[in-house]
Amino acid sequence: MAKYRCPNCNGAINAEKIFDGRVLFSCNQCSIHSLVPFDSDIDGTYIEFLEQYDNGNVVRDNLDSLLEREKILRSRGEIEPVLQGNDDALVRNTLFTRRDYVVDYRLIDEPAPETGCSARELVDVALAETLEGNGIDTLFKFQEDAIKKILEGKDLVIVAPTASGKTEAFAIPIIHKIANEVSRFGSMRTGEGSVKAIFVYPTKALARDQIPKIKELAEPLGIRIAVFDGDTPARERDQILSNLPDIIVTNFDVLHYHLMYRTKFSRSLSSVKYLVVDETHVYTGIFGSNVHYIVKRLKRFCTDLQIIAASATLPNAKEFCEKLFDREMDVVVGRGRRGRVHFSILFPSLRTQRSLMLDLIKTLTSKSHKVISFSNSHLNAELLAYYAAKQGVNIKVHRAGLMPNVRKSVEDAFKHGGLMALSSTPTLELGIDIGAVDGVVSSIVPINRLMQRLGRAARRGQDGYAFLALGNDPISQYYKNHPDDYLNDFEYAYADPSNPFVEEYQVLAMTCDKPLSIEETDKHKESVKKLKESNLIRFSNNRYIANYKEARKFLRELSIRGVGKSVDILLNDKKVGERNLPVALEELHDGAVYFLAGRRYMVKKLTLGKYKTEIMSIPQDYPYYTRALTDEWPNIDEVYDIKRVFCVQVAYCALHINKRVTGYANIEIGSEVAKSRKVMLDEPLEYDFVTKGLVFRAPRPLDSINSAKDPLYVEMSSYHASEHVVIEGSSMITGGASQDLGGISLGSSGMIFVYDSSVGGNGASKVLFDRLENTFSRARSILSECPCKSESGCPRCTYSYRCGNNNEYLHKYAALEVYNRILQREQTDIGEPSEGERSLV
Repeated sequence: MAKYRCPNCNGAINAEKIFDGRVLFSCNQCSIHSLVPFDSDIDGTYIEFLEQYDNGNVVRDNLDSLLEREKILRSRGEIEPVLQGNDDALVRNTLFTRRDYVVDYRLIDEPAPETGCSARELVDVALAETLEGNGIDTLFKFQEDAIKKILEGKDLVIVAPTASGKTEAFAIPIIHKIANEVSRFGSMRTGEGSVKAIFVYPTKALARDQIPKIKELAEPLGIRIAVFDGDTPARERDQILSNLPDIIVTNFDVLHYHLMYRTKFSRSLSSVKYLVVDETHVYTGIFGSNVHYIVKRLKRFCTDLQIIAASATLPNAKEFCEKLFDREMDVVVGRGRRGRVHFSILFPSLRTQRSLMLDLIKTLTSKSHKVISFSNSHLNAELLAYYAAKQGVNIKVHRAGLMPNVRKSVEDAFKHGGLMALSSTPTLELGIDIGAVDGVVSSIVPINRLMQRLGRAARRGQDGYAFLALGNDPISQYYKNHPDDYLNDFEYAYADPSNPFVEEYQVLAMTCDKPLSIEETDKHKESVKKLKESNLIRFSNNRYIANYKEARKFLRELSIRGVGKSVDILLNDKKVGERNLPVALEELHDGAVYFLAGRRYMVKKLTLGKYKTEIMSIPQDYPYYTRALTDEWPNIDEVYDIKRVFCVQVAYCALHINKRVTGYANIEIGSEVAKSRKVMLDEPLEYDFVTKGLVFRAPRPLDSINSAKDPLYVEMSSYHASEHVVIEGSSMITGGASQDLGGISLGSSGMIFVYDSSVGGNGASKVLFDRLENTFSRARSILSECPCKSESGCPRCTYSYRCGNNNEYLHKYAALEVYNRILQREQTDIGEPSEGERSLV
């Protein structure tokens, strides 16, 4: 901010906007300080400071004393007990910067995993000797339990941290079983072979990372293993198909494609007895709904399939996996192995979250510690690396959207070379081996995902450092005041196999795999009816058969990681990416700034009718990125469930959403401004879709309305702010589901809709519906505990970075009254919206 003169000594006085929206004026020469609510501009705020000085309302004291009294920083006397006598220099220097509020510190020193029996007690001598040759003499107890259950033929979920030995827990018993089968044939084994196990990974990179570990156990016993995916060269594919391996390593995209096209590869799958699905927690939302059906399709060919799932983080493992795989599952839970980890939670009171994360990276790398920073979006990962590199940090970006060879070179440079830091999106939460990591810096995620990220540190047994950097948002504000709640708010995996669009696509894919019997269609009658009416399938000889040409053309529109149509992204007439609708409307409209593979581009033209958008390069110092301005209108098609939460009637229902993009806001990079300059489109973009969601009518904030100069504005703003807070607060209760949700408040009606942002639904709103009572309570806490004095609120209570109305029409205090009335059990019924209401999103 601009510098001004001190009214006391005429020296320079610093003006710095802090986390709660106030401006801290501070003179280092004569030690006068004051916290002043931010006016519409900094000059007006400075004038207010001068008036406070004239009236004797400034502090003539040590600056730290003022900041501690205002709970902006904690005193040394408060921090020392948190440290519990810890004398680690890096930890102490970091926690005493006097720039951040120290929320919590813990030394994570978990006991070593419980040991089990020797491998020789469970498997054949040859496999036991192979394990011993790889340094595995004794198993961990969870490995022993998992191996026993798999050998007994049980369907199983293994939940254990990254690098704890999960791979061995499922690979050892499967290799043992296959080895026994192979040994029975001996020299009579045919050259062609047969596939006996499929190991599925969510990414091709992770599959290739894990295969050497599996080969070390399998190949000494004569068991063949191969990767078969989109990156497998044609010649290698032919070799695999002519001499089938015992174990195929692949992904669900490949299985979906080859089953549907009845390829030679799909015909080889009938002999499969074991399906392993690693990193199962990835298969949530639409992706999980598609995986549910792909497994069902696979089971049509593999009549006696044993399923083993594995995940580093899955608190609702049994419930989720039984829904995903449609069968009962046993669960085995294990602990990790690592050195001590110094874990700190910091809240950036006197700077931004990015500045805090940057400082932590610099501190760690300056001590020759290798560090990974985790951001929750590719934009934030790119910006953090950009600023860190400008300050001399040896850092690279690792995220989805980069070419595989680029990601691999970054991984190798970090593992074997001199690269000291990675700025990553959640891509590195998965178990890719990137070598020794000493420190982890993370933006806010649910605790179980954070622990997976922390599992990267100190694997060699050395002390590690982990920092959770809270941010400029309602959830961080809440956890600053309630750190114990953070440690107990787990992310729950969710999927919705009943999504009608996924079901329709996948039932059609089933008929392409092989004809459907009448019995198989019992649970899918509506989808079969629609497909028959669309001439995509026909009924013949008591079976439903695909009209293959039309069916496959229809199915080419499906990505199993999303649903619905997608927009192709063209650069110089060459396709360089794609984005699913409806989110493509918000990111690829005319004039939008789009990030792709580490660079920024501007959209020249979106042709929605042809599902394509043209982008062009822009200078790398272009100062803005964009956020869409949207209108949405919901209609309830069908109510699935209805209940009262406190005394508010809430329905879970099928929704029809009309979405319009009317313009966009230019946001200056680095400014983190919630409200920005608006640009309206010449012609709004429109898109209709159906989804699932919940709806309730909020109580009227009568006290705020009756005392307002503009009652209609206050009422509309109260409901819009309430909608923002219930979605942001839901992340704590549902474990991050808010990223898969959208919201609408209908003018002054009080009707608030929260819906799945994926076409057809992804399950996120159902998770919220089931936990809405706690979400309402958290929403009130977010509003009541935020120290900002602004009527509209701030990024830590009412603002949302997803807001389609540029964070306008927000009223913090009226929204607080809404939630007070909800918790005081004021009764409301849903009713019908009034015509002419303005929707706010």
